[in-house]
Amino acid sequence: MATKKKPRRKLALVIGIGKYDHCEELQNPENDANDMSSALEIIDFNVTKRLHLKRAEMQHVIIDFENSIEQGDMVLFYFAGHGVQWEDQNYLIPKDIPTLDGAALNKSAINAQHILDTLSDHNPYVTIFLLNCCRKYHLRNPEVDTRGPDASNSKSVGLKAMSKAGSLIAFACAPGTIAIEGKGQRNGLFTKHLLKHITTANEDIRMILSDVTDGVIQESKLKQIPFVSGSLSKKNIYLYGQRRDQPREPEQPQDLLQISDQDLQLNEEIGRGAFGTVYRAR
Repeated sequence: MATKKKPRRKLALVIGIGKYDHCEELQNPENDANDMSSALEIIDFNVTKRLHLKRAEMQHVIIDFENSIEQGDMVLFYFAGHGVQWEDQNYLIPKDIPTLDGAALNKSAINAQHILDTLSDHNPYVTIFLLNCCRKYHLRNPEVDTRGPDASNSKSVGLKAMSKAGSLIAFACAPGTIAIEGKGQRNGLFTKHLLKHITTANEDIRMILSDVTDGVIQESKLKQIPFVSGSLSKKNIYLYGQRRDQPREPEQPQDLLQISDQDLQLNEEIGRGAFGTVYRAR
């Protein structure tokens, strides 16, 4: 007797940071994280959600999440907040970062590629990495970083492309460009369109992100273009796989149901003579 296949575990870590101590505060990340968590729970993800984390807190949460992953799990990581590139590395900015000076980022921020590498090293079925980063910064105290984020010798604008075997990475906008936060709206533009599509049943994640990209491009009038990269070898990667309804058995025609037993007996007698035995439907 064949054993019933165990459902694949689906794990998600969702982080939203908008209340920064030194950087410009962001309006949307808290709503983005809350709404994304709710959407993922609807499609049966086990979600860990954290808001406005300091660096040490963020490190601990990520380590705990990494240690919870088992081989074959579907893993999703979502971050909404500030992000920056420096010397070909992408960094996610915690709440308490004191400076955006590139030389200090490795000690004061979180390296995004390191997160992706560590998640993938646990041999999950697939790793989905979603970065909704607003990439323009305004330090509250300009003296904290005297060069400023827009100085000519600074390389701290935008995020570079990332890759890892068995993963799919989606950025809110193309490398080196700026994401639209969505002031006055509940969600950032990228997350707004993610929420429209991410709960679609029996839809490959690549097709979902294609619909998201199309929606963002149209609404922003080409000002923001999401960027997706990946190296997936598997087909039909559904965040929400659902059994399709079994086809209904065709109903018996009403006029056949109304045939009397006498008519059936007569038909049987005629049938035996012309075509052999006729069997009555029960």
